[in-house]
Amino acid sequence: MCQASKRTGGLLAVAAMLLLAGCAGQSLGRAGSWYGAHNGVAPKGDRIYVCHAFGCARKTPFDFSGRQLAVMKRMFAAGKASPEAERKAVARVIAWSEQQIGPVVGSSKDVGGYDLHNSGVPGQMDCIDEATNTTSVLLVAAAHGYLRHHTVASPVARGFFLDGRYPHATAVLRESGSGKAFSIDSWPKDNGEPPVVMPLDAWFESRS
Repeated sequence: MCQASKRTGGLLAVAAMLLLAGCAGQSLGRAGSWYGAHNGVAPKGDRIYVCHAFGCARKTPFDFSGRQLAVMKRMFAAGKASPEAERKAVARVIAWSEQQIGPVVGSSKDVGGYDLHNSGVPGQMDCIDEATNTTSVLLVAAAHGYLRHHTVASPVARGFFLDGRYPHATAVLRESGSGKAFSIDSWPKDNGEPPVVMPLDAWFESRS
């Protein structure tokens, strides 16, 4: 389960309902709407507010420096040839950004995947944290014009226990030409590893 805590089963059920509401209709609305609904803070300029401790319980500001933005620009430029190449660049950028953020936030040892015992631990992240942080990094990149083939969509969620799946959320990019949506899911991986990138339809059909 991506979002777990030490609270009662009743609260888990509420969390599941909220996640289900978030994915109703597989909505891909404006990314900014996600933050208010999930206790996050949208980026302000080159500053993002890194969610951690599960469910955005903690938010630590992180400012991308000019040097870091220059590195990010070069990484995206390597994927300018096609949408597929850009998605590969996105995976590399998200892994790199986690390596930059880790020492500041204390998330360098964040454990990927199911990690109930780390609920509430500063620096550890569930899928709500991960989806929010990935979206924030992508919004900064988009604001600087680094994304040529995609736009940043709102994160979405799947699973609500009754269908046999745990609630889980992911960041989303939409391919500009075709309109196809892709999941950028960093939750299954440890800090600093490339996220899982796949068509969003396939992500909805898969299990955590």
